[in-house]
Amino acid sequence: MAKESPLDGIFESYLKGPAIFKNRDVLRPTYVPDNLPHREEQIKRVGVILAATLKGGTPSNIFCYGKTGTGKTAVVKYVLKHLTEKIVEMGVEAPAVSYVNCGIVDTNYRVLAQLSRSLGLDIPFTGLPTDEVYNRFLEALDKKPRLMIIVLDEIDMLVKKSGDSVLYDLTRINTHLKNSKVSLIGISNDLKFKEYLDPRVLSSLGEEEIVFSPYTANELRDILRERAKMGFNDGVLEEGVINLCAALAAREHGDARRALDLLRVAGELAEREGASKVTERHVREAKQRIEADVITDTLKSLPLQAKLVLYAIFTLFKFKGDNVLTGDVYNVYSDLCKILNVDQLTQRRVSDLINELDMLGIVNARVISQGRYGRTKKIKLAVPRKVISQTLDEDYRLQGLSDYVPNIQ
Repeated sequence: MAKESPLDGIFESYLKGPAIFKNRDVLRPTYVPDNLPHREEQIKRVGVILAATLKGGTPSNIFCYGKTGTGKTAVVKYVLKHLTEKIVEMGVEAPAVSYVNCGIVDTNYRVLAQLSRSLGLDIPFTGLPTDEVYNRFLEALDKKPRLMIIVLDEIDMLVKKSGDSVLYDLTRINTHLKNSKVSLIGISNDLKFKEYLDPRVLSSLGEEEIVFSPYTANELRDILRERAKMGFNDGVLEEGVINLCAALAAREHGDARRALDLLRVAGELAEREGASKVTERHVREAKQRIEADVITDTLKSLPLQAKLVLYAIFTLFKFKGDNVLTGDVYNVYSDLCKILNVDQLTQRRVSDLINELDMLGIVNARVISQGRYGRTKKIKLAVPRKVISQTLDEDYRLQGLSDYVPNIQ
């Protein structure tokens, strides 16, 4: 007789439990519904610009920006879907659409490689000069008359990591094409992103700018109600659940992704415990779980240099307490680089990394005046020390730092 698995009871309990979800996938931020409440104006603006395609024209480049979860990606995908359907209905060849998530594909080489693969080219993951990949892409694109619409989502992540050279090439690519044309759509979560761009790139990319303002609590409520109808079985949501999800997400700068994640995870928690209803308690538990996961994922994804700066801040907090200044951080960071035999960044670049950690919500960096000694930043940790310690300890590259003690006054 086969030994009973500990999973048997879990699976049986799951199958016998109340049916919470009708379709949980519609509660994921990646799902693009047939209706996008409170984004009619942005849909029309993107649609009017891309409508030039219907008469064989080349649409202007579009730059969409706004905070995370304000509907930028959903609106662009929605319009492109309907545009493609209309062109096919007309019996005309649809434009080649290539969507690149620069949060994942975050180097110039990888962006050009993905664009090339979308045209059927076999490009290795590494090994070729970037210029060679660009030339192959150009040649393949210009083999026949066509329009290619390139969507660069989270474009700010690409520029911050790899610079704007690939953007410079893509915004000027039409001058090198004889048969084809390219239209760019850039999407950025960073409202200050334009400050990172060469003015020549900015003038070409930002031909048409569309701003996405955060959703209000009432607007988030409407979005959640529509998704809940598709995602949950009737009667499983306790009164007040949607309002609470909307209110919590509205505090986080009107983030629809946050609201949808809260609702979905609350449903999953109720499902796992065999509850027949999703309650406000489940929403509050979902909030805690999501926050912990987001912080951990953010910390794990930091580049090595940013982790070293954070390690320096964390170490100073252990030995010095709250009074951590930029100069102290740089001195400890320098020691850490020497121990690990890692190239040391300039003090200015380390200050930039502290600003980036501040933007990510990992630290709070406040500029203070030291009178005739100038200005510096006073830094505090903004996430639990235990979470930082566990995440940094998991990185094998930092294991040689465990015995380090800073030489502080």
